[in-house]
Amino acid sequence: MADQESPKAPAAPLNLTPAALLAEVGTLGRRISEGAKLFADVSDADVEIATTPKDLVWSQDKVSLYRYRPLAESKGLPPVLIVYGLIGRYTMADLQEDRSLVRNLLKLGLDLYVVDWGNPGRADRYVTIDDYVDGYLAECVAFIQEAAGRETISLLGICEGGVFTTCYAALYPETVNAMVLTITPIDFHADTRENRAGHGFINVWTRSLTPEDVDRLIDAQGSLPGAFMGSVFSMMTPMRTMTKYNLDLLDALDDKKKFLNFLRMEKWIADRPDHPGEAAKQWLKDLYQDNKLVQSAFELGGRRVDLKAITCPVLNVFAQDDHIIPPATSQALRDKIGTTDYTEMGLPGGHVGVFVGGKAQKLLGSGIADWLGQRG
Repeated sequence: MADQESPKAPAAPLNLTPAALLAEVGTLGRRISEGAKLFADVSDADVEIATTPKDLVWSQDKVSLYRYRPLAESKGLPPVLIVYGLIGRYTMADLQEDRSLVRNLLKLGLDLYVVDWGNPGRADRYVTIDDYVDGYLAECVAFIQEAAGRETISLLGICEGGVFTTCYAALYPETVNAMVLTITPIDFHADTRENRAGHGFINVWTRSLTPEDVDRLIDAQGSLPGAFMGSVFSMMTPMRTMTKYNLDLLDALDDKKKFLNFLRMEKWIADRPDHPGEAAKQWLKDLYQDNKLVQSAFELGGRRVDLKAITCPVLNVFAQDDHIIPPATSQALRDKIGTTDYTEMGLPGGHVGVFVGGKAQKLLGSGIADWLGQRG
């Protein structure tokens, strides 16, 4: 007769006496009371984000270019332009004083600019990625070149903004000193090779749509609504989404600093602009569905974005546990570009944790500044 598994011992009952239960309820009541007082005392100024001083130096249509005021003696390196994507705000890079890539870089003597794409509306439904790269981004670079008296500048692209800078560096290589990419997708199908559970949900979802589905989604409002994308991101981590306003928030109620950190993050998450319609169609169909970028088949302004044309040094930063941009989708750039000066930096944490996580924060700013300093 085959051996049978011995029956498992019953789980030990919780040793929770009425007195202990009352103590727990009392503690919970005090925390909720303290939390209510915290809520009452918090003002808008307490949860302000992106507070690093900067000046508007150029604008066109809804796009603005800012230059950050220095926080340390300049290292004399080429200026750095930070380029965030259209799905979200650049303010993630400057969330708060002690969690700010911007401040870290400024304190290390870099000359920083940032482009703000503004708030696209229905009137911008026909704005394309061509317009953002060949138009606005090229104009920003030209302004910085003239202001700094330099032929080349460095680019720091983040997520979709990294795709923009990648395209720009391929089309205008003579203007780029060096390029830093952070959490940037290059091979939009690489998630199928990495195949990590819970990673690449947007890749899978987008490939499940037909091109006609994408057109209908965009044409309904003339844009890819920020609120819609916010819900998509929330569905990627359903348990986290369900528990953050009770368990996570409750855990922060007796720690003012943690509580304010929570609110600042929620403020950034809630500020999600709409994505211009035609640019969104290119993003979803040409890149996510047809994967044209890594094949050097993506076209902007009638020109092919040939990754081999990127000849500047490249630092490629990815998050080791990024469920939105799986590492393999970023690392695919390694063998596709035309420079041998290529460096990868894998940091602990997820998509947002690279910018706000304590361990990654200490590594990201100094890592970027050191790398740029060796290529000035």
